[in-house]
Amino acid sequence: MSSPFRVIIPARMASTRLPNKPLADIGGAPMVIRVAQQAQKSLATSIVIATDSVEIESACRDFPFEVILTKATHPTGTDRLSEVVSILGLTDQEIVVNVQGDEPFIPPELINLVASSLQNNPHCAIATAGMPIADIIEINNPNVVKIVRNQKGEALYFSRAPIPFQRDANTFSDAVRCLRHIGIYAYQAHFLKAFAQLAPAPIEQWEALEQLRALWYGYSIAVEISAQMPPLGVDTYEDLEKARLEWNNISKFSS
Repeated sequence: MSSPFRVIIPARMASTRLPNKPLADIGGAPMVIRVAQQAQKSLATSIVIATDSVEIESACRDFPFEVILTKATHPTGTDRLSEVVSILGLTDQEIVVNVQGDEPFIPPELINLVASSLQNNPHCAIATAGMPIADIIEINNPNVVKIVRNQKGEALYFSRAPIPFQRDANTFSDAVRCLRHIGIYAYQAHFLKAFAQLAPAPIEQWEALEQLRALWYGYSIAVEISAQMPPLGVDTYEDLEKARLEWNNISKFSS
């Protein structure tokens, strides 16, 4: 890895399906701390938890991670990152990886992958990841976001629709594969500084995909192919129970 990068984990309490989600206990620690501990296994030089909740801030103070209290008015996690970048005084070319606060088993290799991608593509403002999918049910599922890349491996478009569309069922090419988006992003700090000033884009609102704002305004997004799909995040109480079981299994195996 040629240059350092930071991980910022946005965490807020406003979850309708799982109240107080960042503080949900997993093996004796809040979920957001388990996320930070996974991120610590990456090559990141620092881990920052960014929250608008005094309760989350207080809980995280018992652990060795930097916590920054942000405004409560941010409409998106990216806006929260933008404030943190300003608070930390980051230079324009510094790299920040946004790790969601509900992914306690995120692979450190995936964090390294998107950070490395942005380091290797300095003309891009953002890097993210995807992996091939062939299951027609997933391809047609609007909850599975798809990506089309250009020849340089940069995003042409993200959509909930099945893209690219195979018009002729008798034609197939290994060069054209349907890619499933993996929701992790590395940013150059200059983009995060600019993001809060960019009005939501029509295509972003139409598809309900925030990353389309960057494409709308002409920013380039590098898309790396991941060898594995990361474990799903924790959105419901059932997900939380599965995460607790997984944590117990990992703890037993490593002890």
